[in-house]
Parts: sequence; C-alpha cells; structure tokens
Amino acid sequence: MQPSAPAPSDPELRALISDHLHLEGPLLPMLHAIQRSFGYIPEAAMPLIADALNITRAELHGVISFYHDFRKAPAGRHIVKICRAEACQAVGGNALAQRTLEKLGVDWHGTTINGAVTVEPVYCLGMCACGPAAMVDDRVVARVDAARMDTLLAEVGA
Repeated sequence: MQPSAPAPSDPELRALISDHLHLEGPLLPMLHAIQRSFGYIPEAAMPLIADALNITRAELHGVISFYHDFRKAPAGRHIVKICRAEACQAVGGNALAQRTLEKLGVDWHGTTINGAVTVEPVYCLGMCACGPAAMVDDRVVARVDAARMDTLLAEVGA
C-alpha cells in the first residue's frame, strides 16, 4: 500500500516542465524537479513531458524505469535501501533482505501501511568489505545484521 499524496495540478506540472525547456538535455533535470516537488513522477505528468519534448510515452517510460531513483508512486517518510550486490549477498545480504521484507510485510519498492518506510534494492553502496550494507535515507550503515536492521527500522518508525 502506498501513502496517498495530493495530486499535482496541471498548471504546477506545466510550470515545472517549462522551467527546464531551455536546458540542453532537459529531461532528467525536469524529472528530478517534478519528483523533488511531489515525491514521485505522477502519471499526469507523462503526456505533458512527452508533448513538451516531442518524445513518445514509451521513450519517457524507458528513462523513468531505467533510473531506479525515480518513483511512480509516493514513497514513505523514510527510504531504506538494502544492498543486493554480490559482496553483500556473500555475507548474508539475501537473508537480511528477505527477513526485512517479511517483517515489514512489503515487497521491494513497497511502503509500510503506516507510510513510514519504503524498502528499495540498491546494487552497491561501496561498502563491499563491510557488508551487508544498507542505507537509511542518506546514511550508509555497514555490517547490518538482523538486530541492527531492527534498530534501524525502529528509529524510522517502521
């Protein structure tokens, strides 16, 4: 279940889009601005962006789905990312990830019922010698075991 967020208005979206049209390669800055404003890329923005940039919705979808930080739905108040790279897997990352998802009752990219936490996979946090690694909002945490993850989740209200 995703937390509800107010739908952005057409004029708000059009203003954000037009603010970036003067840039060379405006798509990514435009998407970042929209997500920064609303917390996600609303479906209502898709045709407006595609029309403004003269690209297809399929091309736009390809860009949004390629970059893992873009969301199509609002995220929780906190983002917990769990490293899925091989080095972290080798030291228990898979079990940690599975336990965390089960404990929270969500799948990857899911948000807890209370809207506190969204869990996302990440494919390397640069902590390969100190895995498994996780990131809570912008804070990287090394050597995360079940007890440490429970503490982290409690800190963010999960």
